[in-house]
Amino acid sequence: MRPEQARRAGSIILALLVSLVFGTATFALDLTANEQAGKRLYREGVSSSDAQLQARVGASDMRVPASVLPCASCHGDDGRGRAEGGVRPPSLDWQRLALGQGEREANGRRYPGYTDSSLARAIQHGLDPAGTRLDPAMPRFELTLADQRNLTAYLKRLAQDRDPGLEDGVLRLGTLLPAAGPLADAGQVVRAVLEDGLAQLNQQGGIHGRRLALVALDPGPDPASAERALQQLLEQQVFALLAPLAPMLDARLATLLAPHNVPLIGSTPRSGGSPQIFDPLPALPAQLLSLAGHARAALGLAAGDLRVVYAGDDQAALAAQVRERLLQQGWAPVAVQAFAGQAVDGQGIVFLGRAQAFAQLASALQAGGRQPYLFAASSQVAGAVARLPEAWSQRVFLAYPYVPEDWTAQGLASLAGLQQRQGLDPRQASLQVNTLCALRLLSEALKQTGRDTSRAQLIAALEGLHDVSTGLTPALGFGPGRRQGMTGAHVVAVALPGPRFTAVSPYRPVPDNP
Repeated sequence: MRPEQARRAGSIILALLVSLVFGTATFALDLTANEQAGKRLYREGVSSSDAQLQARVGASDMRVPASVLPCASCHGDDGRGRAEGGVRPPSLDWQRLALGQGEREANGRRYPGYTDSSLARAIQHGLDPAGTRLDPAMPRFELTLADQRNLTAYLKRLAQDRDPGLEDGVLRLGTLLPAAGPLADAGQVVRAVLEDGLAQLNQQGGIHGRRLALVALDPGPDPASAERALQQLLEQQVFALLAPLAPMLDARLATLLAPHNVPLIGSTPRSGGSPQIFDPLPALPAQLLSLAGHARAALGLAAGDLRVVYAGDDQAALAAQVRERLLQQGWAPVAVQAFAGQAVDGQGIVFLGRAQAFAQLASALQAGGRQPYLFAASSQVAGAVARLPEAWSQRVFLAYPYVPEDWTAQGLASLAGLQQRQGLDPRQASLQVNTLCALRLLSEALKQTGRDTSRAQLIAALEGLHDVSTGLTPALGFGPGRRQGMTGAHVVAVALPGPRFTAVSPYRPVPDNP
């Protein structure tokens, strides 16, 4: 080898070593154009020509658009199959299907391995390599020759096509945490809790042999900067998002995550959730329904006694949700009013808004000679309670997702250890507990998915979590269509002056319907 060639080869090797040692991004599978087209067909049922493909289903050969029943809807993005309705779609691992064009055994019978042509026959006509008809639940797709070639090419790479953020020895998680502004202190707390928790898991060997790494970016001061930070996170190829603090993304977060199928474990944005967002804590409507239940059972309020009052346009949609949920729970048609400094009617007022507006509402009511019961979520108004006059003692009731009575000895020791290791203020325990819950749910779900995990599997595992004990909250769990880890709250009465807080009604899940 000539000196110039040797130097060039040495430079390539050095660059490769540097990228392996110091690189932070994961390497997605490099697919050809045909394989990319096959991936789109597999996941979305869409042809490379954008023509609408058809599929035939069942013994009657009913025709439906292939986009309604893409391969991934049953076999999963990873091709491993998902049991549903008594049907277990097989794995599409090409190495297993082809077996070097030899034979394979299934159900006590021997079958030839798949070839390109026999795979096409299975996809289009529902016949396996031995000529045996596949399960009737398997759609038969009407594909062009080009579409079939693209799909076959992708299926041969499917087992290698890992989701971003997933390496042999590392699983990368992302978060958005402010470094400046009013949420900077909260961002530091969340980061400390996440880094401590991941360090604890990594000291135990990680999860399924993978070390967990955190990529944290500052969302900046406005929606545009936050969206850029989120896109940068996704471009750095993180596997999932954990406990982000970016309220400026509330209006678009679900929309931005959807194309990437990225799971998020953390707070639900005010604009609403999505199948990908899992919140450990109950939504505000569920917390307020717990208060309404106490108003009926313990305070004797009648069906027409409640009013829903909100302060701020950003609370209007939530107020409407609360009204609908109250109707479902048997309350009479509930008035919804925007607060603009006026006193309002009603024996009980369910409030949504910030602490300052809550204090202003109490002052307006008192000035008008009215003293109804006031109900609100502690996360919104707790900062105003100490400023309320003594006349409101035992007239204010707050919803708390958890109270110190929920803390077990082990949970309390875990929290105290975290605070000691990271130098965290015990007065910020609520934020610390919220973040610990998100981390616990993620780790439990990852343990269930196994080493060969995927984003789709993680979402399915999170949805299947039930009665997860945190030692700091009531048991957490999700389910089909349910993305809140809790569905109710404790009811706490406020005594003034003080204030002093007394739990008067324990946590009970709030049913979705009467």
